[in-house]
Parts: sequence; structure tokens; C-alpha cells
Amino acid sequence: MTQKTILLLASALGALTVAIGAFGAHALAPLLQANNRIDTFETAVKYQMYHTLALLAVGLLLFNVQQPALQTAAWCFFLGILIFSGSLYVLCLTGITWLGAITPIGGTFFIIGWGALFYAVLKAL
Repeated sequence: MTQKTILLLASALGALTVAIGAFGAHALAPLLQANNRIDTFETAVKYQMYHTLALLAVGLLLFNVQQPALQTAAWCFFLGILIFSGSLYVLCLTGITWLGAITPIGGTFFIIGWGALFYAVLKAL
């Protein structure tokens, strides 16, 4: 993933996160309340935003740090968002509870991403 791609992806995911959060707070509120999934939806949105910001930080770091582990971090943050937040969104909208078993895979990607970011900074600076 190139630096430009990382920064564009972070920008797009940031906008998407705000849109999803607003959509959930307004249009989906009755469904989320009926399914008792407001907290789950909010967790998905929060983790998506946290890791979108982490992805943005990786993209910005690439201006000064050329460390391959940053690529690993970027991919892990992106995959974590797709799997962690994505599985929670689908769970909230469909009620398919087995998707909760997939969510920790996304969380594992987040952890690996943070570890890769730590390693990249440790080696580069």
C-alpha cells in the first residue's frame, strides 16, 4: 500500500465513520433500540474512528520514516476495521449473532497493527 493510498484510505474512512455514526444515531436508532444493539453499534463506530486515526498517523509517519513494518501496521488497521467494525455493523443490522465470533479476529489485527507500529518506530528512530 503506498503512502498516498494510506492517506486517501484514512480520509475516506474518516468521512465514512462520521456518516455511519450519524446514520446510526438517526435513521437506525429505532432498529438498534429494538435489537438492544446501541452499545454494540457505538463500539463499532468508535473502534473504526480510532483505527482510522491510527491509519492516518501511519500515512503521515511515512513522510519521514521508511520502515516496512509501517506497511504491516497500515494493512492490519485496515483489515481490523473491516472485520471488527464490519462484523459488528452486520450483527447490529441483521441480528446474526455468530458474527460475534468473527469480531475478535479484527481485534487481533488491531493488536498486531499497534505492535507493528511500535516495532517500526523502535527500529526507525
